[in-house]
Amino acid sequence: MLRKIARLFVIKNRFEAFVIIYALALGATTRGSAYLDQYPGLAGQLLFLATTGAVFLAGAAILDSLRAKKELAALKAQIGDAGD
Repeated sequence: MLRKIARLFVIKNRFEAFVIIYALALGATTRGSAYLDQYPGLAGQLLFLATTGAVFLAGAAILDSLRAKKELAALKAQIGDAGD
């Protein structure tokens, strides 16, 4: 039962990845706008840039991990076919 629940939190395809990246971006821009209110001027702008930049890095990592999983599955299938 616990394994079934854990599967809900696994990103399986690119659509799910983009939905998660979108949610991260919404949170980052909300946090960034709060930084602009709290720290007017260059400091707030740099913090806003940092929050949005973190989303770009996280998004790239998520998409790269999906590609790596796909390539690993293809290699495993290729090795399994060669072993027969």
